[in-house]
Amino acid sequence: MARLVVVSNRVPVPKARGTAAGGLAVALRDLLTPGAMWFGWSGRLAAEPSTQPAIVEARGVTYATVDLTPDAYRGFYVGFANGALWPLLHFRLGLMHFRREDYEGYLSVNRSFASSLAPLLQGDDTVWAHDYHLIPFARLLRKEGFEGRIGFFLHVPFVPPSMLEAMPVARELVADLCAYDVVGFQTEEHARDFRDCAQRLLGATVEGEWIRLAGRQVRAFADPIGIDAQGFAQDAVRAEGDKAVQRVAESLSNRALAIGVDRLDYSKGLPHRFEAFGRLIEKHPEHKRKIHFLQICPRSREEVDEYRRLRTELDRLAGRINGRFSEFDWTPLRYSTRAAPRSTLAGLYRLGRIGVVTPLRDGMNLVAKEFVAAQSDEDPGVLVLSQFAGAAQDLTEALIVNPFDPDAIADAMHVALTMPLSERQERQSVLREKVMLTTAEAYCRRFIEALEGPGIARAA
Repeated sequence: MARLVVVSNRVPVPKARGTAAGGLAVALRDLLTPGAMWFGWSGRLAAEPSTQPAIVEARGVTYATVDLTPDAYRGFYVGFANGALWPLLHFRLGLMHFRREDYEGYLSVNRSFASSLAPLLQGDDTVWAHDYHLIPFARLLRKEGFEGRIGFFLHVPFVPPSMLEAMPVARELVADLCAYDVVGFQTEEHARDFRDCAQRLLGATVEGEWIRLAGRQVRAFADPIGIDAQGFAQDAVRAEGDKAVQRVAESLSNRALAIGVDRLDYSKGLPHRFEAFGRLIEKHPEHKRKIHFLQICPRSREEVDEYRRLRTELDRLAGRINGRFSEFDWTPLRYSTRAAPRSTLAGLYRLGRIGVVTPLRDGMNLVAKEFVAAQSDEDPGVLVLSQFAGAAQDLTEALIVNPFDPDAIADAMHVALTMPLSERQERQSVLREKVMLTTAEAYCRRFIEALEGPGIARAA
C-alpha cells in the first residue's frame, strides 16, 4: 500500500505523556501507522511565515507543520473558513460574512500548504485532505507537480445549489472540490447536494456517484464517520472510578441526569436546548427536583463576534431558568464552559438517563454515538437526537426531534424520563449494534478503498 499523507488545518503533534488526542486523531488512529505522514498548521502564530515545515517523528509517524502569520490566520481561518464557509455550510446565511480579501487569504494559505508539502511527497503517495479549510488544496498541489491520488473528506454538512449560490465564489469552490479524485461526505444527502451543485453550477455530467467534468472524473460518495465504540464502552466502565464522575454521581442524590456535550457554537442549538429544559419543568412539573441537566460546552473561536454573543445568551438563559425553578437544595441546570477529558465524558454519559444531542445542523455528531456506546445494557439511557444531525440517518431508534422546536425537545425528554425499562433496553440494543458496526476503522477503510480503487483515474 502507498504511503498515506494526511493533511488538515491543525496537526495534533504528540507531546509529552498525558496529551489527549483530538477528534480527527482518534478517528484516524488505525491509519496512522509507521511510515505515515500528517501535515498542516502547527497552531502557532509567527511574525514571518515558515519557509519549510518543522518535522517531528513519533511512533513511526512523521508530523510536518508550518506556522502562520497573524494576518494569514485572520484571513484564512477567522475570516473566510469560519466567517463565511462555516455559517454557509450550516445553513446560516444570515451569519455569513464574505470579504474578497479573506478569500484571497484563504487561497494564499492553501497555496503555501501545497508548496510546503510538495517537496516532502513521493510519487506514489496517497494524500487525504480533511474539511472545509482545504477545499482548494488539490488544485494547488497539482500545480506543484504532484500526480498521485488526492482525496477529500468534508466533516461538516454540504448545502444544495440554491443555498451555495449565495456564496460569491461558489463556482470556484465546487470546481476546486472537483480537482480531487474522491470527495467523501457524512451522508448521501450531502453527497447528492454536491453532485447537484457540480451539475448546476459547472455543467458537469453526473452518473450515480461519479462527476465528469473537463476530461476528469471524481467520485462523490457518503462515508459516515464513526468511533471506536468498543473502546469507548470500556472507557465508560472504567470511568466509574473517575473522581469527577463519582462527584457528579453523588451530587445527583438519585436524581436523573440529562447531559449535553458540545463545543460552544451557534450550530449546536444550545439556546433552544436550554429553553427546552425550562419547558420540560414547566409543562411536566412532576419532574421538578427529580432531574439535573448538565451541559458541557467548551469555549471556541472567541475571536468571532457571534460566539461571544452566544456565550452571553447562554449565561442569561441559564440564570433565568435556575432563578425561576431552583430551590435551596436543587439547581436544575448545570452549565460549564470548561473542557473535560474524553474518559471523564464517557463516565458522565454512562450516568445519563437522557443524552440531548440537538444541533441545528451537523455533519455527523459523534456525541450521539458516544452516548450510545457508553450505556449499560441493564439500565440504559435514552438518546434525544436532532433530525438535522447526520447521525439521525442511522440512529433511528433514538427519539428524533426538530431542534428548532423547544417544546418538541421537552416532550421527548419527558418521554425518555417515563419510558419503560423494557423499551429503553430494546432501543439501546439496536442502537448499540449500529454504533458497533459504523466504526472509525470502517470509515477509514471505506475511504482508502475508494481512493485507491481501480475506478479512480483522473482522465475521464
